[in-house]
Amino acid sequence: MLLILGLSGCNSSGVLDPSALGKKPDPTPASQGDMSSRIPSEFGTETTAVRPPASNTPLQASTPTATAPASAPQQTAVASRTRLQIAPIVGATVEAAAPLSEQLQTEARQRGITLAGSTDQSATHVLKGYFSVITEGKETTVIYVWDVYDPGGNRLHRINGQEKAPAVNGAEGWAGVAPATMQAIANKTIDQFSSWLGGRTG
Repeated sequence: MLLILGLSGCNSSGVLDPSALGKKPDPTPASQGDMSSRIPSEFGTETTAVRPPASNTPLQASTPTATAPASAPQQTAVASRTRLQIAPIVGATVEAAAPLSEQLQTEARQRGITLAGSTDQSATHVLKGYFSVITEGKETTVIYVWDVYDPGGNRLHRINGQEKAPAVNGAEGWAGVAPATMQAIANKTIDQFSSWLGGRTG
């Protein structure tokens, strides 16, 4: 009788109800969204949200490697072999694009990157930029996407971002974008381009 009572006690309190093992939902965070989706499809407009034209060649996703970062001499050697051609800017006015282009050239030269003219067939990379501007209250936000191509027209890399600053004299659109804002974009662009080049050494 004592044995029977002992077994009964175990059965009443030592067995876990399978229903208590329900799987909790996976708290997957919402995606951030592609910055390039905010670039206008009609690049002459300032507020329409669209994407830059797609390349016939799919973007090659970068693959993490276990190799150590390139040393400064290696990065310098890669930059010295690079001849960068900057295509005409799409979406920005001539007045807004001028300080951007000038700073791109200045920053590239400081990094040891040789610039190739629009008709130079010796370019190793072509940089194409797509721009849009949004005015919100007293601030303007410049949204940009750069595609890096090889001489054959294959897209190798993409750089994108945005730069927010107070609107000049309260103006809207490109009239409210200060030259310093476009120069800051140029600095960030060449910095990211150089880092990408350094990661491709070897």
